[in-house]
Amino acid sequence: MKPKNLTIEMGPLSFTAQSIFFKKRKHLETALFFSKKKRKKKEPASPNWKFQTSRPFGCSPTQPPAAPLDPLSALAMQPGGGGGAIRVLNVAEKPSVAKAVAQILSRGSMQSRAGRSQYNRVFEFNYAIHGQVCRMLVTSVTGHLMELEFEDRFRRWHSCDPADLFHTPVRKSVPQDKQAIKQTLEEEARRCQWLVLWLDCDREGENIAYEVIEVCTGANSHLNIWRARFSALIDREIHESVQRLGRSNKLFADAVDARQEIDLRIGASFTRFQTMLLKDAFVIDVTGDGRNLVLSYGPCQFPTLGFIVERFWEIQAHEPEEFWTINCTHTSDEGTASFGWIRGHLFDYPCAVVLYEMCVEEPMATVQNVRNQEKLKYPPYPLSTLELQKRASRYFRMSSEHTMKVAEELYQAGFISYPRTETDNFSPNTDLHAIVREQVEHPVWGAYAHRLLTPEERLWRNPSNGGHDDKAHPPIHPTKFSRGESNWSPDHNKLYELVVRHFLACCSQPAVGAETTVEIDIAGEQFTASGRVVLAKNYLDVYRFDSWGGTLLPTYNIGQQFVPTTLTLDSGVTRPPPLLAEADLLSCMDKAGIGTDATMHDHIKKLLDRCYATKDENTRFSPTNLGEALVMGYDEMGYELWKPYLRSMMEADMKSVSIGTKSKSEVLESCLQQMKACFLDARVNKAKLLDAMGTFFARSSRPINETQNPVEAVRPCAACHESEMVLKQRQCRNVVWLPGFISEASVTNQVCPICTPGPVYKIQFKFRRRDIPPNFDVDHLGCVGGCDDILKELMEISRFGSRSQAATPARGRQTPNGARQGPPRQDLHTNIRPVGQLNNENPSVMHSQGFRSTHTQNPSNASDAGQVLCTSCGEPCILRIANTDANRGRKFYKCQDPGCGFFKWEDELENAMPGGRRGRGSSRQAPASASAGRRGGAQARGRRGRGRNADGGMFVSATGDTVSGCCFTCGDPSHFANACPNRR
Repeated sequence: MKPKNLTIEMGPLSFTAQSIFFKKRKHLETALFFSKKKRKKKEPASPNWKFQTSRPFGCSPTQPPAAPLDPLSALAMQPGGGGGAIRVLNVAEKPSVAKAVAQILSRGSMQSRAGRSQYNRVFEFNYAIHGQVCRMLVTSVTGHLMELEFEDRFRRWHSCDPADLFHTPVRKSVPQDKQAIKQTLEEEARRCQWLVLWLDCDREGENIAYEVIEVCTGANSHLNIWRARFSALIDREIHESVQRLGRSNKLFADAVDARQEIDLRIGASFTRFQTMLLKDAFVIDVTGDGRNLVLSYGPCQFPTLGFIVERFWEIQAHEPEEFWTINCTHTSDEGTASFGWIRGHLFDYPCAVVLYEMCVEEPMATVQNVRNQEKLKYPPYPLSTLELQKRASRYFRMSSEHTMKVAEELYQAGFISYPRTETDNFSPNTDLHAIVREQVEHPVWGAYAHRLLTPEERLWRNPSNGGHDDKAHPPIHPTKFSRGESNWSPDHNKLYELVVRHFLACCSQPAVGAETTVEIDIAGEQFTASGRVVLAKNYLDVYRFDSWGGTLLPTYNIGQQFVPTTLTLDSGVTRPPPLLAEADLLSCMDKAGIGTDATMHDHIKKLLDRCYATKDENTRFSPTNLGEALVMGYDEMGYELWKPYLRSMMEADMKSVSIGTKSKSEVLESCLQQMKACFLDARVNKAKLLDAMGTFFARSSRPINETQNPVEAVRPCAACHESEMVLKQRQCRNVVWLPGFISEASVTNQVCPICTPGPVYKIQFKFRRRDIPPNFDVDHLGCVGGCDDILKELMEISRFGSRSQAATPARGRQTPNGARQGPPRQDLHTNIRPVGQLNNENPSVMHSQGFRSTHTQNPSNASDAGQVLCTSCGEPCILRIANTDANRGRKFYKCQDPGCGFFKWEDELENAMPGGRRGRGSSRQAPASASAGRRGGAQARGRRGRGRNADGGMFVSATGDTVSGCCFTCGDPSHFANACPNRR
């Protein structure tokens, strides 16, 4: 007989089973399951159903596609018709949640045993799902079970070019510290038929669910996988969720996978780039361990920092401007009314004075309009995660990170619903009255809860719809009554009170008030005054965090006239906006789409941990020098990496992945391609990042380690057995120092045809006008190879003139006399002829621009060429700069012969010259401390002078010793030429 096809309706799907005719038994048998012998010939452990639909939405790729969509159908399909107990492995996200779920489902009669991990126990008990007895095993993970990371050969910082991290292979695996949890899951999964996932019902929870699925199906590929969805650890929620199990959402998990990979690649590449570039180039000691400093970059972290820096720059750029306004008051038997000028204020003082004088000359005020209207102050929307963080910050000065920690503890203890939700409207199926009824016994707000449930009070109002629904969790609300637990901290009590009062308030009628507005006219100028009377407080009775005050106005009638009691012209100044408070920062992040409600507090905490920003006692944020310098550097490049736009687009792409409109691979390709282009451009323009850091931090003497090329390892270190030994080449430390009068310098493509060895590229200089003679141009295209006479002449003037740049000596071995020996520093003015020789004039002649040549020589130890000669061997001396604590920056001459002991301080030599010259540093200023100012600001430090001033005080040198000298203009020893009264 030919087999027949039968259709069996089971839940939402129709299944087609094949009727098999057995000739020997002469009858037709419709089989739901084959015998064990028959099953071995088919797909292992897969029921003999042929689905007429595609794979259920969100089903694991490793799960057999023949799984029904509802647990009732699955129970009917179990071997033996569902008569035997099914072993069900339940996995929660945290040990505390696993214990709470087990206690609720077992009603406290569970058995507990240790798992492979000492923190993740296994609870066992019997439970019935749709009448079928199940042996429930409940255990947990601790957050994410797996980590996404680069392959081992790319994990060392110098193993590859950071740009390669945008496409190098990554892997997701269980880290070593969670191997014990993995072993527990594998051992339990081998003995179970079902896997029920009790992870948080958001994107992150779905991603963790698929990590658990991957581990468990690796041990048992025949598991039937279910998803429990709940919002509170209370009996009603847990029992309902286990009876209406669903499937996991693979799209949510893909969205998180895409975000993790994007953040890993972008963060690792930029972090390596800016850390290797800047850490050794500057003295950055913000953590106390500068050598281990990591200058991290995060796609969410940097835009968050950008909000702080941008507000700080607004405050710094604000220039107070004075304004004037006319104020008027009137006092009667009923009280005092204050009238404000309808113009607000004027910045034109003469105009304000004219209008004020008109009012003073005709002061009679006439009431033109009186408006009385009812005003409503509506209660807040139901509580979302973002509002919880903002309100806790405003009301209690609690940080967002601490708020989420306390809320999580209240949730795990069963007192509030799940605290990570974007939803701010309740489902129509939610029994709001039952939640209010639980609070009636509270000694503080219990009476209000009773009034709310009393129909005669007419206080009840269904909560407003805030317009946001994440389709996963309801708004945050109380789930269990408490008068305050003994183990609660003050912050636990405050946050629980906020959640309860907020819930009661959003179920209440708005406050009702009567508002009166009076408009008057004085000499053609309009003034207004407003007053308010609260008629019914309603929700304000319970929500003590809101206030709605007002003032009571005297009675006025249209046409009434009176003379003001006071009429004044007052001045004020505009004020900058305040620093961003934590609630303001959270609002900025939410508006720009930076992070999610569950991650915003983490981004803020990272800024504080990385020392990019600080938070004061008023929870207001300021950028540190490091944070501001990094933002300034990227801002100067022209890339808005610190702006929220790029991250907002990424977050929108993640949402598209979660709803299925874009694929994970499509989003990864577009985002990474865009950010790699930004990275390559940023590396080309790294000089701007260095310049920005130089504004705030002093240069370091350590060699810059910005190697972007792979470093091949030779062998493991035999001493520490941890690091690799690599080949390195000693780098030349020869530098050319440019003077301080150069404000800008950029290398051009023009090659000098004279200087060798070439090519020597010319530099476009921009000089500070105040630091150069008036007959020199501010813009100059020069060469540092030694052929540029104009640049050399300016260098000579800078070298001995009134303003000079403190030089840094070359690093080397310190000699007993305080000087350092080592490779000589190549100054731009080394081996440059004196100014007199450059102009073919006598060195001592005053030039037309008013600058005196500083190479006037002492005949005892000077040559006609302007060189200082050694008194022992007669050879020209070399000029050095001392680096000892007592004489740091002081110049001295010494013989080129190492065996010769000739030594002479430059300032002592100059004091012995006929006529002398200005004392060293008498009118100079040291370069500003790089970190003392904001965005180019500087704080000058004056150096100590020497000699005796006009008041009889002694001038001292940098060492503190008294130094003699006199004014070379008039010869008076009581002062120097810079303070000479005869100086023209």
